[in-house]
Amino acid sequence: MNKTTGSAPAATLSRFSLMLMTISAGLVVANIYYCQPVLGKIATELRLSETSVSSIATLTQVGYAAELLFIIPLGDMLQRKKLILVDFIFIVLALCGMAWAQNIYLLAGISFLVGFTSVVPQLLVPMAAHMASDKDRGRAIGTVMGGLLIGILCSRSISGYVGEHFGWRMMFKIAAAAMVINAAALWRFLPEIQPHYKGTYGGLMKSLLHYARTVPELRLSAVKGALGFATFSAFWTTLVFLMEGPPFFKGSDVAGAFGLIGAAGAIAASFAGRASSRIPPYTLHIFTIVLMVVSWVVFGLSASSWAGLIIGVILLDMGLQATHITNQTIIFAIYPEARNRLNTVYMVTYFVGGSLGTFIGSYAWDHWKWPGVCGFGLSCTGLALLLHFAFGKRVSGV
Repeated sequence: MNKTTGSAPAATLSRFSLMLMTISAGLVVANIYYCQPVLGKIATELRLSETSVSSIATLTQVGYAAELLFIIPLGDMLQRKKLILVDFIFIVLALCGMAWAQNIYLLAGISFLVGFTSVVPQLLVPMAAHMASDKDRGRAIGTVMGGLLIGILCSRSISGYVGEHFGWRMMFKIAAAAMVINAAALWRFLPEIQPHYKGTYGGLMKSLLHYARTVPELRLSAVKGALGFATFSAFWTTLVFLMEGPPFFKGSDVAGAFGLIGAAGAIAASFAGRASSRIPPYTLHIFTIVLMVVSWVVFGLSASSWAGLIIGVILLDMGLQATHITNQTIIFAIYPEARNRLNTVYMVTYFVGGSLGTFIGSYAWDHWKWPGVCGFGLSCTGLALLLHFAFGKRVSGV
């Protein structure tokens, strides 16, 4: 199933390389989320319903999941630096397309391409895990994921502000310019890692099914991650609609500013990366999933409360990111030569959950407003906790 070569001398993970990967992960992943705070502005300009314009966010995540499935496994087969730099060319083209698209059909199609091209962080996270020593692997994963989280959260704040004051199209122009600069830095400074896999692309893809079938830790981690991310996506997609109505009556800049509040999740990511080597993952997961459950209880009781929404955002982001880091620390320790493929199975499931969360969250908002969104969030996080109690102890390493 897996044809691998002998281990070549591995590149070591310097502090500078780790920082470059961390910043790049944040900058690239931000492309996926720039659209969310400005959905209301897009809807107004193009005269669309809230459900129709939400398809932009949904297709961005679908595109992300698609490239995770078909491209990220190549990180075990091809030189990762070259793969990353080629991908940057298409990132820039997709962002430029978003900036100039004039109708919902073009926006929807190009939003898929934005997601499809913005998976560089999912090459960088296994790369950091590969280059780090065993004792520092959790810290390295947590650091890069912390940068990725900051990118997600700050993207909403920046996009909300730019959209409110300069128009939503300007955000995508700025993002395209940032990607050109980022690509230049990676071309100059990112180290190269030689791949281990020497089989065919078909064999590479078949091995995904093999790992999904035979690694229970991977399956359970993927499902719990997907359920958590579904609720996260539902919250951020519908928050802008909540903010625009009573009693808040605020614009995209305020909705995006909640991203800065959620930066506490970056702290949780760093903590989880370090704690994963000291606290049993089963115990750590109970704590992190409970944080998400409690966040939705708080949201449900705080539909008109600034303080409640702020507390809920902090709890949701901390719980999700700590769960995510713990999941990845588990799966990256299983088969070092197949980290990109294990990450592919995990992240495809994760972002399918996010895509469904965006769609179902929008549907729930249309039919039941905020109580419907909160009911969906509480159901998913509660299910994740039940699955953990039911199967966690049976799965080695969880």
